[in-house]
Amino acid sequence: MFRSLISGSYSELDMSNNSIGEDISNVMLNSYTIQLGYNNFTGRLPHLSPKVLFVDLSHNSFTGLIPHGWENLKHLIYINLWGNKLFGEVLVFSNLTQLEGMNIGKNEFSGTIPINMSQNLEVVILRSNQFEGSIPPQMFNLKFLIHLDLARNKLSGSIPQIVYNTTQMITDNYSELFIIADDIIDLFTKGQVYEYKLDFQRRTIDLSANNLSGEIPSELFGLSQVQTLNLSYNHLTGTIPKTIGGMKNLESLDLSNNKFSGEIPQDMSTLSFLGFLNLSCNNFTGQIPIGTQLQSFNASSYIGNPELCGAPLSKCRTEENNPVNAMQHAGSEDGDSEKESFYLGMGVGFAVGFWGICGSLLLVKEWRHKYYRFLDRVSNQLYVTYMMKFNSFLNRKAPTS
Repeated sequence: MFRSLISGSYSELDMSNNSIGEDISNVMLNSYTIQLGYNNFTGRLPHLSPKVLFVDLSHNSFTGLIPHGWENLKHLIYINLWGNKLFGEVLVFSNLTQLEGMNIGKNEFSGTIPINMSQNLEVVILRSNQFEGSIPPQMFNLKFLIHLDLARNKLSGSIPQIVYNTTQMITDNYSELFIIADDIIDLFTKGQVYEYKLDFQRRTIDLSANNLSGEIPSELFGLSQVQTLNLSYNHLTGTIPKTIGGMKNLESLDLSNNKFSGEIPQDMSTLSFLGFLNLSCNNFTGQIPIGTQLQSFNASSYIGNPELCGAPLSKCRTEENNPVNAMQHAGSEDGDSEKESFYLGMGVGFAVGFWGICGSLLLVKEWRHKYYRFLDRVSNQLYVTYMMKFNSFLNRKAPTS
């Protein structure tokens, strides 16, 4: 009864958000739009009519491989298989040339990401699978792409260094190519997970929790319309390109737990929309650029960079921040050192001279007697000279009669 019901030909079959626990492995679904998400369907994926346009089988317990017959779904625009137990490779998606949105995250798919996927793709979510190999350069030539989530896989190699042709991430000419029927996705941004209705005005790139290495291509930071960029938990190296200042719409940036080095570019202080920043656990050095945005984040955004300093971390030492002051301070220290040496020399000289003379007079009796006789002669001469001068002065002052 149930199988015959869902196999009927409808413009839209919507039985989502129920607790249906059927096995529909051998059922052919003939509707144009199929929404069976948020149920308890088990077994293998069902067969689909070649005329199908929209398929949502997310949040179920489907298992097994993607059926070979799905390669004939030439009109399929959107597929959502999020949160099942599916496995195997996904090469079948190379044949779906009209596909504009694919969400196959949180399964156990493996192998490499297909190279020749639909050029109409706007949303690509492969998150939380077992994909290996490198990111196909063709992924950044999808001119309609607005949401790319490849996080939590086993991808390796470097981020493609090509001329990015993701037009929708560069210009503000928003397009809406397909209707996704209020599709809700898990959006990982600003350090949190949100259940989020797909928004054609939002641009997201998440390559976190993989094994990516090498430097970030400067072209990536030329995607000026991107609002969320997450490259955390990889093995990326090098510095942050100065071109990051061109990402004027950036709201969330996570580069934590990599091997980045060098100074944080001053251009980052101009990102006025930046509401979340995580640069922790890298090898950044120098002072955090002074700017309202960068000082507004707490210290946790920067911890794990031993050579990084400045607000909100501890203050930088004067010698590191101001070379002129450091030289002046060094000169002042040199001057103080010379003065100390001068006075020390005077003290030592006085002590040596004093005890050299006094010690000789105390120890040698003959010298002591001569010294006393010398003092007597000098005192007598001074007394006689003083009295002669005094009497002469009195005689000049006496009145004449």
